Amino acid sequence: MAQIADDGNVDVIGMWVTADGYIRQELLPDGRYDEARGERRSSYTGRYTVTGSHLDYVDDTGFTATGDIRDGVLYHEHLVLYREERPS
Repeated sequence: MAQIADDGNVDVIGMWVTADGYIRQELLPDGRYDEARGERRSSYTGRYTVTGSHLDYVDDTGFTATGDIRDGVLYHEHLVLYREERPS
């Protein structure tokens, strides 16, 4: 289950990965994201904002996308991403 941040938004910071590990989307604390696909690092980069459990993305090229976190899973357009476990 996703934790709620002090501002009332879901804590999304960290690495999110598809079940097969092919797509890895890192949501950074400064509101930027970096998405890798396979061996290609930084396939997509841009910024994101969080409102509750909803994410709005704006790629550096101007492309926009959305996502929602439900039951600790990130549904980003057609992708389903799972939070990678953080080291203790």
